[in-house]
This record gives sequence, C-alpha cells and structure tokens, in this order.
Amino acid sequence: MTRMVFCVKLKRELPGLERPPFPGELGERIYREVSRDAWEMWREYQTIVINHYGLNPADPDDRAILRQHMEAFLFGETEDLPEGWVPPGTGQPAKGAPARKK
Repeated sequence: MTRMVFCVKLKRELPGLERPPFPGELGERIYREVSRDAWEMWREYQTIVINHYGLNPADPDDRAILRQHMEAFLFGETEDLPEGWVPPGTGQPAKGAPARKK
C-alpha cells in the first residue's frame, strides 16, 4: 500500500517517498511532509540551480547553498528561478524575482 502524505509543497494528499532521501532531521522532514511528485520537481529544479551557479555537490559550501534552495523550494512560499537563468533553447531570461546567489 502506498504511503500518503499531505504535501507541504503541492498542498494536497499525494503518495510519499518510500524512505527519507538522506539522513538527518531534514531528510526525515522531507519524508513526512513532501510527496514523490514534489521531490521529483525539486530534483529537476536542483539541476538548474547547480548548473546556473556552477555548484559542486562535493563541496560543503556549495552543498549548503543547494540546501538553502531546497528548503526554500520545498517548504517556502515560493522559490524563484535563479536570476538571469535562461530556459534552454529560448534565448529569453526566465520571469521571476532573483533567487539567492552564491
């Protein structure tokens, strides 16, 4: 049977993750409060953040920046696209207020 959660990001009851995505308090919170759909949205968005800011996930400082974006994306009211980010193939900057910078 699928475990259901009330997703804090999508504001409705949806299937949850099978296990915490990583150890620790934040991983447990995500497991309890974030749906699989919202987690997949984050995984796509994190690629944009990593590429836009040139983050190295092996670097502790860059992981801290990525974590800030993740918490804002999953638990905040909104997480805007990185300032100046251009969707591939459009040549046009994305709309939205600036996000945190490195």
